[in-house]
Amino acid sequence: MILSSCAANEAPAAGDSGTTSKLSGTLNGIGSSAQGAAEIAWGADFQKANPDVTVNYDPQGSGAGRTSFISGAATFAGSDAALKDSEIATASPNCAPNTKAIDLPVYISPIAIAYNVDGLKDLKLDATTIAGIFKGTITTWDDAAIKSQNADAKLPSAPITVVHRSDDSGTTQNFTEYLSANAPSVWDKPAAQTYPYTVGDAAKGTSGVADAVKNAKNSITYIDESGAAGLSIAQLKVGNDYVKINAAGAADVVAKSPVADGRADGDLAIAIDRTITDANAWPMVLVSYLIVCQDYADAEKGALVKAYAGYIASDAGQQSAAKNAGSAPLSKELAARVTKVIDSIK
Repeated sequence: MILSSCAANEAPAAGDSGTTSKLSGTLNGIGSSAQGAAEIAWGADFQKANPDVTVNYDPQGSGAGRTSFISGAATFAGSDAALKDSEIATASPNCAPNTKAIDLPVYISPIAIAYNVDGLKDLKLDATTIAGIFKGTITTWDDAAIKSQNADAKLPSAPITVVHRSDDSGTTQNFTEYLSANAPSVWDKPAAQTYPYTVGDAAKGTSGVADAVKNAKNSITYIDESGAAGLSIAQLKVGNDYVKINAAGAADVVAKSPVADGRADGDLAIAIDRTITDANAWPMVLVSYLIVCQDYADAEKGALVKAYAGYIASDAGQQSAAKNAGSAPLSKELAARVTKVIDSIK
């Protein structure tokens, strides 16, 4: 389903957001379903300030977004995983000859372990147990590994129904990166955008896994927090403490993580430190990117993308996403770095 933004509660401010009422044209984006709610808000805000602009966003998934951008079918992509080296090396008709696409981190959100078990509240899980559940080696809710962390909980003796993404998913990439870093003795597959084990049920997109868990008793999934409404969310063991999911803790982890090595100037892919154990940190976090050309073949399209990206990275854009999607605003330092790159788009 294409999400076309047609209204807004608040318009973005001109100036720092990069918007101007003189803009016109259509932007077509495809990609991350986790980013979908934020894209609706951003597009609506931007259109209200720029009535002659249309922003369409189709949340087909991160992999589909990158593929569509590279093929030229989308003007920009949303992806919960940065471009692979092979994707960067593939020329896109969107971009001017001999130029490349770049990754702009614009959306930060904790990944939730969401579940549907009658009577079970305040579930606590460490990384090793999560890895066992999603690998399929822990198969019942009253398994000793779960009971040891939830002594007072009502744990049924029922089988666990695992729900995972069926599509090429950046959320899966971030989730498996977390498990690879924190439970390597159990999670023995490399981090990947395709779910690596044959276990449980598969569903497409954030809404797909959410619906699957809502409709299946004794089920569990990993999901961007924005899609977890109506489901219970487990606490995560970080260091010696169990932490409730929180956007601020996710943003703090990203702020303390470096830009990935070996990327071109202007590419801000983040190498997330999944082992941070600071108080209230949430290292099971995804960073979702806006994938754009630094130099568009069509200069008018480049100007439109530059303005839209500028609004997204602005304080107004980040607060709009936080309000409408529950994401964590970029730190001031990271926002400044993103804005500096956006200023170079043409």
